[in-house]
This record gives sequence, structure tokens and C-alpha cells, in this order.
Amino acid sequence: MTRTGTTQASLRRALRREVPSTVGLLADEHDFTTMRQYRTFVFDDHPTYVRQVEALLKTLARQGGHTTVTLFDPEEYAAYCAETAIDPDHPASRSRFTAHLAVTGARIAYTGQPFADLLTDLVDTAVRHATWEYATTVLATTGDCATCGKDIGKAAFERATTLLTRLLDAAGPGTHHLVCSVPAADDQLLAALQADGSTRPASVAEEPATEFTAVLAAGIALGARGGLVLRTLTPGAPDRLHGWRLTDGSLVPLTEAEVFAAYCTDNRTGEPLPPEPGVEHRAGFPLPTDPDDDWPAHH
Repeated sequence: MTRTGTTQASLRRALRREVPSTVGLLADEHDFTTMRQYRTFVFDDHPTYVRQVEALLKTLARQGGHTTVTLFDPEEYAAYCAETAIDPDHPASRSRFTAHLAVTGARIAYTGQPFADLLTDLVDTAVRHATWEYATTVLATTGDCATCGKDIGKAAFERATTLLTRLLDAAGPGTHHLVCSVPAADDQLLAALQADGSTRPASVAEEPATEFTAVLAAGIALGARGGLVLRTLTPGAPDRLHGWRLTDGSLVPLTEAEVFAAYCTDNRTGEPLPPEPGVEHRAGFPLPTDPDDDWPAHH
């Protein structure tokens, strides 16, 4: 039974608006070229593929439903097909993998933003997602301390939470941008966080704060020699840059010269870079300690 005057077609359109859509996006030409090995993947060139994806997203937006975009990785797709014993050269398999990514992978909502912005945000989200997965895996698999029996991952996360809280308390007023870098295998784990120092305690968004703490904790658990930098913006004053070295579960302040060298050296070539105008390079400040601190003695 339907309302008077409502056609079957309009009912289907109304129902369609309540069905979410997920689009798996090949981020670059390399991934696109990899997918061309499959006979059922019908696109011949990357620009055409991008135009068609953008047109599809706009069509879905006009229909009024919720659309999620996720990053389609060909290597992960091949592994997924092997694990689930499905044929990778079939559209239904790609659809099934995309649905899997909608639950487990990095994804963002499409709200009509320009395609270039969508792609940038999606890649950034995917990097953060991969970093989070790696950091949490480290914390979950490090095991127990041979001396005290504590879970090292849990203890490292608690330690990282304490360090971050102390740093933000000591940083004072201003808008704070923090970046934590931790070496891991052949890559670097990077996490960024913004904090509003006008409140006590400083105000941070929960999800980025958790991700940042997890990366710092992974460095602590691994005993890695990572680093943390803080940039403070205060209206009417130069930006202030501070830095610390992660050593034995503690943040050791860098000197002013070390902070300057870190910001004014090209990481790829080692060549000096001109200092950024309107920026003061300052030594890292010592963080408060507590007599009950037991890291790293028992870990």
C-alpha cells in the first residue's frame, strides 16, 4: 500500500536516497596502470577514468544519498581476492572489496568538494590510517616487560599520554602545532596535532590526540630515537619553534642551534635552507617530572 499519487518510480528514487554508496578510487596513474591487467577493467587511460569517477560522484550527490570515497589499492585487492578465493578479474569482486574497505579502510564523505581536494584529503586520511594501524600493532605485540611483567604497549601509551599532557601544560597560551616523528622499519611514522592553549588543560580533538599519542607511544615501546617539534602561534608575535629528542622514554630538549638545524636543513640533500621569516628558533623547554615516574627503569 502506498500514498495516493506516488508512482513506483518515485518510490524507488526515494528508497535510493536512503541507500549509502561507496566509491573505490585509484589514487594515481601507477595504481590505475596496475588495474589494467584485468580484462574486465574497461578504462584505457587515467584522465578519462578520473573524469568518469568525478561525474559519478556528482550524480550520486544530486540523488541526495550519502557517498563515501575510499582508497582502492591494487596490491591489497589482489591479496584480498587470494584470501577470499574470488576472481580478481570480475566487477563483482572489485565491488566486494570496495564494500570491505568501507568498513575497514580509510574513507571520507563526498560532499561536493573539488576532486583535487577530495584526493588530497583521502590520501592524507589513508596515511593517517596506516600510521595508526602500524602504531597500534606495535603497542599490541611488544609483549610484557621481562623485569616487572607489565604490558609494555600499555605502559608506553600511558607514558606518552603523560608526556603530551606535561608538554601542553608547559607550552602555555597560543595555538600549538605538534609533529612527532618516529623511525619504523624503512619508513618514518609521522603524526600531527593542533592544540588550543587558551584553556587549561589545552583543548585538543580526541581522534588526532589519540593517533598522536599512539605514535609517540610506539617510539617509546620500540626504544626509537624519534623527535617532537612544537610550533606556537600567538597573535602579534613571531611563531616560536621548540624541539625535543625522544630518548629512553623521555623528551630531551634540543638546543636552540639543534632546533635551527632541524628546520633549516633539507632532509633529502643535507643542504642548508634559508630560515623562515617571522619565526624564532628556541630550545626545547624541560618538562615537569614526577617522583613516581618509573620509566625506563622497569621497562
